[in-house]
Amino acid sequence: MSASRQNPSKAPNTPSGARGSNDLGRALHGWRDRISPAAVGLPAGGVRRSAGLRREELAQLASLSVDYITRLEQGRATSPSAPVLASLARALRLSSDERTYLYLLAGQPEPGPGHISCHVPPGLRRLLDQLRGAPLSVHDAAWNLLEWNPSWAALLGDPSALRGRERNIAWRQFTGRHGYARPTPEQRAGFEEAMVADLRATTARYPADQELRSLIKDLRQVSTRFSELWDSGIVGAYESASKTIDHPEVGPLALDCDVLIAPGSDLRVVAYTAAPGSEAAARLALLDVIGTQAMT
Repeated sequence: MSASRQNPSKAPNTPSGARGSNDLGRALHGWRDRISPAAVGLPAGGVRRSAGLRREELAQLASLSVDYITRLEQGRATSPSAPVLASLARALRLSSDERTYLYLLAGQPEPGPGHISCHVPPGLRRLLDQLRGAPLSVHDAAWNLLEWNPSWAALLGDPSALRGRERNIAWRQFTGRHGYARPTPEQRAGFEEAMVADLRATTARYPADQELRSLIKDLRQVSTRFSELWDSGIVGAYESASKTIDHPEVGPLALDCDVLIAPGSDLRVVAYTAAPGSEAAARLALLDVIGTQAMT
């Protein structure tokens, strides 16, 4: 479900003239109330005061603590950082105008040219919501995981509990957190080279992005392999490849991994597909049924 466009001068569900010292908290509460759990892939069980998200659900989606969400809405936390605002805007599915308004209320400058955007437009979210059976994920230009559909979580594991760098593909790769992927040595080497080449190109497009610079610096410190590749000066873009996913419930799946750039943005959509009629296609279909549950 996509967010409706709002006048950026006014928070949702906030009557005209009712603005006070806690505009940020009221806006967050209003945006939270309008999103149903089903729209973001969460179960709607239990008794609810409203049809919207609970605070703990928003906290899960935004990778923040419930206590911090509560303090924001109650006006006891009034200076959220830019990364926190980006996470909230993404979790609340804000439109561009609403995102601008959120930064304004928080007293933070909205990221401009030279900074990586993590805003996922409504049309791209609808793509994830409506396509079933094809594991899809969305990443920003630094390869931070932003969104995913249930099929992706079923194939590669639910990432909702991951925080910070644990959601960055390059960080996970070069620190040995490979998940279910079982590449050959040649595939691993090719993937790492392509990832470093892509990140180098990204640093040229976003010279003012400090989080990206920090990521590169830390990767060079923790990974000799990354440092060697970075020093080689390779530049390029990550392209499609074949991957084998060794799933603990359904076994190995030989899949094509395609990377698409979303029109009008620098977001990367990663799609896993199997050849029609193949054993991998049958196993993907089974995963779409069982989801993230363990079979007995």
